[in-house]
Amino acid sequence: MTVFTGSDLTCLRGERLVFGDLSFSANTGDAVMLRGRNGAGKSSLLRLMAGLMAPRHGTIRWQGDDIANDKIAHRARLHYLGHQDAIKPVLTVRDNLRLWAELRGISDIDAEIDQALRAFDIHHLGKTAGRYLSSGQKRRTALARILLGQSDLWLLDEPTVGLDRESCAELARLIAEFRAKGGIVIYSTHVDLDIAAPIILDLDPFAIPMMEWLIEHDDEDANQHLSLDMDQGRTTEAAI
Repeated sequence: MTVFTGSDLTCLRGERLVFGDLSFSANTGDAVMLRGRNGAGKSSLLRLMAGLMAPRHGTIRWQGDDIANDKIAHRARLHYLGHQDAIKPVLTVRDNLRLWAELRGISDIDAEIDQALRAFDIHHLGKTAGRYLSSGQKRRTALARILLGQSDLWLLDEPTVGLDRESCAELARLIAEFRAKGGIVIYSTHVDLDIAAPIILDLDPFAIPMMEWLIEHDDEDANQHLSLDMDQGRTTEAAI
């Protein structure tokens, strides 16, 4: 059985249709690289995969079960790294990681933090407050969170932003180790990572015009959405 799948996914953010009719699949040990122009929906797809957003249409499944049926279980099996590093400026590097570890219910917190700090070569920054970190140091601190606790899925949105060449190489090595243990990695990046045999998922072909999609999906919700747009337009004209 394929472990992680998405079928007939349509993503609507605000008033914008990001992509439609997109499907994906990943098995244990796979690395999936998301590719596409700016605005193609790479970040949105990662958020859908993490359960942070719900698709407008379609289903995402883990081992055959809809992730929407048990969001807590799904979030417990994954690590998600977004655009923002989410480093609290008043906390030290170690305390930032401790907060994350406590949220995940990790037992041997100090040992795991030490290992994560060494992996990203920031052990010497353990007592440094987040406000004093460089952009690269903040990114490495954020990345160190993915090494805390057990997980089956890494969702990484532009993980190389702010990293130097050595840090990118270290990240690639850690991804290889995670895959060797059966983990799945799905990532977007503008920098080539030395990832062995990634599956390429190009989002550009799944972009479709908003009005075309509304016509093809002539259901009650779509009609309500179209009516809302028209009412808003009339309100704007009246105001002018």
